Amino acid sequence: PTVTKLSENFRHFLEKITKKKKERKEKKEPLPMGRSSSPPGLDGDGNENGKNNAINNNSDTNNNNNDQGFYSIRDRFPFKRNPGHSRDRIKQYSLLERPLVRNRARFNRKGLLHFPFRGIYLFYFLIFFSVFAFAVASMVMQSSITAMLFRQGGERSWRRSIREGLRFGSSLKFMPAGISRLLAEGGGLDPMRSTDRIGFRGPRLALVLGNMKKNSQSLMLVTVVKSLQRLGYEFKIYALDSGEAHGMWENLSAQFSFFGPEQFGHIDWSMFEGVIADSLEAKEAISSLMQEPFDTVTLIWIVQEDTLAKRLPVYEEKGLQHLVLNWKTAFTRANVILFPDFTLPMLYSLLDTGNFHVIPGSPVDVWGAESYSKTHEKQQLRKDNGFSMDDMVVLVVGSSFFYDELSWDYAVALQTIGPLLQRYTRRNDAGGSFKFIFLSGNSTDGYNDALQQVASRLGLPQGSVRHYGLDGDTNGVILMADIVLYGSSQEEQGFPPLIIRAMTFGIPVVDGAHCVFFPKHDPDALLRAFSLLISNGRLSKFAETVASSGRLLAKNILASECVTGYASLLVNLLYFPSDVLLPGPVSELQQASWEWNLFRKEIEHSNFDTSVDSSVVYTVEEELTKHIIDTSKNRTELQDQDALTGQDLDLVTEIENFEDYERLEMEEINERTERHLGVWDEIYRNARKSEKLRFEANERDEGELERTGQPVCIYEIYSGAGAWPFLHHGSLYRGLSLSRRARRLTSDDVDAVGRLPLLNSTYYRDLLCEVGGMFSIANRVDSIHKRPWIGFQSWQAAGRK
Repeated sequence: PTVTKLSENFRHFLEKITKKKKERKEKKEPLPMGRSSSPPGLDGDGNENGKNNAINNNSDTNNNNNDQGFYSIRDRFPFKRNPGHSRDRIKQYSLLERPLVRNRARFNRKGLLHFPFRGIYLFYFLIFFSVFAFAVASMVMQSSITAMLFRQGGERSWRRSIREGLRFGSSLKFMPAGISRLLAEGGGLDPMRSTDRIGFRGPRLALVLGNMKKNSQSLMLVTVVKSLQRLGYEFKIYALDSGEAHGMWENLSAQFSFFGPEQFGHIDWSMFEGVIADSLEAKEAISSLMQEPFDTVTLIWIVQEDTLAKRLPVYEEKGLQHLVLNWKTAFTRANVILFPDFTLPMLYSLLDTGNFHVIPGSPVDVWGAESYSKTHEKQQLRKDNGFSMDDMVVLVVGSSFFYDELSWDYAVALQTIGPLLQRYTRRNDAGGSFKFIFLSGNSTDGYNDALQQVASRLGLPQGSVRHYGLDGDTNGVILMADIVLYGSSQEEQGFPPLIIRAMTFGIPVVDGAHCVFFPKHDPDALLRAFSLLISNGRLSKFAETVASSGRLLAKNILASECVTGYASLLVNLLYFPSDVLLPGPVSELQQASWEWNLFRKEIEHSNFDTSVDSSVVYTVEEELTKHIIDTSKNRTELQDQDALTGQDLDLVTEIENFEDYERLEMEEINERTERHLGVWDEIYRNARKSEKLRFEANERDEGELERTGQPVCIYEIYSGAGAWPFLHHGSLYRGLSLSRRARRLTSDDVDAVGRLPLLNSTYYRDLLCEVGGMFSIANRVDSIHKRPWIGFQSWQAAGRK
């Protein structure tokens, strides 16, 4: 309508100009906007004829020749050249005085060019503007319609921020950055293998187990540890609690021990080249790794659970920033936060400090599907959901990241499978009918109503399209399907977990990204691929072959990539001293499967317990939140108790006056009383004793008094608060701190940096190591040491027993 209206107006405008042109031709007038091909005539003064007259007439407003700029022939409308050589000077003079012509300057005051949108140029501009406006309006309308149909449920703020940054057809990926990029570009140990080394022990690794359960997480760790042992790594396993996997871990030819909260600070982590923590449950166990001298030990923290990721938005919403900061501090300590898939680092992005890394591969989906199939049957699931065994159930799944919304994936999927829906849902075979179910979002967000509206517009039968949410029995929805159709507008980096579960259930998968059945966004190719799996309303022999091969593929999918990923991570991250034998090359690993033989019994007798176990996430949340609640309650009670009345103020004043009277009276009595000062030797001895007990830097406890008359003093050299539990107490030992900020406050430890300023330099402190402590005692030794013999011992002597 806008284009039509503008065209009519412009047509009237052209008709008006044509009519005016015709009238001027009849009167034989020159066109006011024409351009003369002959030069203007000159008067006796060398000026154009008629121009001086116009200037003189306008001398009351401007006495100079500035009007010449308004007479420029370039400002005239370039419809047509006027070939006439004669011009009516009177008419020309009258036209120059017109405000319309005078104000039509080609250049403004700043010299900027103004293009006159007139004539054919204006017509072209209006057409271009109309087309552009129509395109923008179409895109806005399409986005609005999609939002109404496919985003019925409310988006959470933490996912909306990610979703708004995406455009249709774009990909959301975890890109290597920080430590992840360095590990990806690392050269490994090839340069070191070409040099001569004198090593006598293998590289030591500590593995901290958060639990001792036989689950998919333990299966992955056992497979990785056994493979790394073949390369020469030596493991020592620390378990926080006992469990059913105790015997399995003890059989791995590795040192094994339990330790509780009282032993967290009594482990010398510096004897290991690296420490691996297997889950969030190890958070409290690695607290000692945040202190010197253990803060430089390489820490790899594996995070496979999403418990904390679900709680982070709650902390943000309730303003519990101290909880977020607590976890972020713990995550920052780790050299690498390791995830088994590319979805988790996006969920934990609030805690990302540049140390996130992904090694894809985990048997969690296969474990869950096999455990579920042992306790559930397809026939019963179909009966419970209103499907018969004769129905052909087709499950449609999309991207696994935006699992709480019906995203663009399903809008595209509906457009792609539209012909498929119309062709198969209207068939009434003797055996049954086709049912299409969509798995996405939450079951209570109204997605089912949106799909039913789309189905009715496509003319599909009632009940042929249904929606299920991921907040329900996801495994049951997949198990009761006959065919799984995967179509996502996002190019996922890892293999989709829902597809792995479907393949484990023995269900044929039609996929446009990971298989060769049909290209994406091609309905005709989809129809051809789908028809290969259907024969007379039933699954074809080809479909059964695809399902069987898919189940074998899913059994050990990404197992080899996971093991080699861990081996490459260690060689690019760890530091190997000269006395350490280098591990074998990664190419020697031939592990292509998970260690299923160690867990077969647990899968066969599994009840697939979906209850949420207690987690350290809730423990930390309760402790820190309880502290805030108690503090707030105590503050409120104190405020109520501290509300003073007038009677209380009078009582306080009376007590203060009485105390002043008693003090003055006692001073007068003491002045009048005679006192015996005692023997001079006793007075001198008491004075010397008080000096001995004075609060000084090197005499802070009774250790100096106990060492009186002792022939030897052993200085224990340490650096950092992490070494405090390994230091001795008593008269024989005395601490010697290489870190001024980490000295024991209740002991008479010696400050090595204060006695030897050379140790203020990081270069010399790292070069001398514990020998620098010996030099600090030797510097002006008579000012600190009065014993005949001096001994030195590292704190590691007690730490390593």
